[in-house]
Amino acid sequence: MKGHILISPRLIFFYALTAFMLPNITLCLTEGMPIAACVANVMLPLPIYIWLLSLSVNTGKSVWFMFPLIFLAAFQMVLLYLFGQGIISVDMFLNVVTSNPGEMAELLDRLLPAVIGVLAIYIPLLIIAAIAIRRKLQLHTSFLLMAHKATAIMLPFGVGALAWTWATVPTYSPTDHLYPANVLYNLGLAVVRAHNSATYNERVADFTFGARTSHGDDSTEVYIMVIGETARASNFAIYGYNRPTTPRMSSMSGIVAFGRATTQSNTTHKSVPMLLSAASAADYSLLDSQKGIMQAFREAGFTTLFLSNQRRNHSYIDFLASQADSCWYAESENHQKGMDYDNILLPHVRRALDTCRGRLFIVLHTYGSHFCYRERYPREFAFFKPDIRDEAKAENREDLINAYDNTILYTDYILGEIADMLQQSGRTAAMMYTSDHGENIFDDDRNLFLHASPRPSWYELHVPLVVWLSEAYSVRHVAQAKALADNSKKEVETSRSVFHTMTGMAGISMEASDMSANLASPMYREKPRSYLTDHNTQTDAPFNTKCNN
Repeated sequence: MKGHILISPRLIFFYALTAFMLPNITLCLTEGMPIAACVANVMLPLPIYIWLLSLSVNTGKSVWFMFPLIFLAAFQMVLLYLFGQGIISVDMFLNVVTSNPGEMAELLDRLLPAVIGVLAIYIPLLIIAAIAIRRKLQLHTSFLLMAHKATAIMLPFGVGALAWTWATVPTYSPTDHLYPANVLYNLGLAVVRAHNSATYNERVADFTFGARTSHGDDSTEVYIMVIGETARASNFAIYGYNRPTTPRMSSMSGIVAFGRATTQSNTTHKSVPMLLSAASAADYSLLDSQKGIMQAFREAGFTTLFLSNQRRNHSYIDFLASQADSCWYAESENHQKGMDYDNILLPHVRRALDTCRGRLFIVLHTYGSHFCYRERYPREFAFFKPDIRDEAKAENREDLINAYDNTILYTDYILGEIADMLQQSGRTAAMMYTSDHGENIFDDDRNLFLHASPRPSWYELHVPLVVWLSEAYSVRHVAQAKALADNSKKEVETSRSVFHTMTGMAGISMEASDMSANLASPMYREKPRSYLTDHNTQTDAPFNTKCNN
């Protein structure tokens, strides 16, 4: 049955084949593959796509049957637009399911060029395929036979290219380099990890640290841990940035700033759980078998409170937070715009200080500098202008940087307010601040934007780490204060050190304690910088201030 030329069965077939092959061809250009790997990346999937498209005489039905592959192709092309390289990672899949809908909508709204470009390729294909189904347009038997012959001829070449590449390129693996096999493999891993996360509470139900505190002479001490979001160290004035983004911290006494700190993951769903537990890139599996920092402080006799300006997402972050005596999430209140500014957490800190006179440990999970940047601070903190253009384009970098710097200025304000409250309380107190990861903002010729890129950049891994000590703490715990100052110039992996430093400052000892990771100890030892790969293996790599080539 013949149809209009624009929706002829053959046109749909070749249109679909081109759309499916687009990621394969593009990845050959972006991933620096050996020639043999590029041949395999094209010659093996191509006959398989031809075969799948020829399974039905109605190509429209074949296209819709292959909708999951269309979704993955569109996802992959958006990722390449953002980062210029890399396949859809396990972390990308998990980011999708752990991000709240408002956050996702806000992000997609600013990625319109990429989204529109991808939709312009794949949405018309689906529409035309639907019309072909409705009109019952069919491919001629002779065309189907030709397609089957093409499959039979090309498939051995593709398999041969794969075998040759596998045999001659030591670093080659289909689960890493052959699209879409690599993406489907990552999707499977994401499902497994999501299941592991969902069953976490059952596995650790009977776990205990056996934690105790040696600070028996001070029953009113307070420790606060502030987890930032998407803050990179290079935009903090306390580390030499040429803009006054940290006026409060720069003028406060009791500040110890660690300028050589890196996170071990550029994704929130990995980095924050490592900050909240004893797990690190070297022993990430501890996350599946142990409880976290809230439990350790509780066992040591502290009242524990977890305050979050993020929404629950039923991930490790939520499970580790739930080990506190009390949890509060901003989603439980009315919202101004779906997410409130981080100052919504301050009254709860004040209330806890006023009502709890015993030992107290508080964790604040802020929204920090998460894109869209200009939505993260009240207009009175719009010090750097213009900050209005927020679409994810390199030509908007001036506005994006201005808005981003305003988020750092606002974070500085929040930290200053907390330090003032602690100092005014007169109690022995300490506060630690770090960020889960940093951010790319079109910083160099790679034009990277956002975070969670398949190959982390220095901008994503170099994070702020600041400790503030009250006068009472510095007097009472001279050795810890001195060790913090002495270690401030050393290399620090926040994912490795935060848990042990927070518990160390509080005098908490337990079998899980690692003094070589405790910045408040003279026994602290530097280790080579490393990060956690998408497949959860530790990778050592030298990073410089520009990139991680």
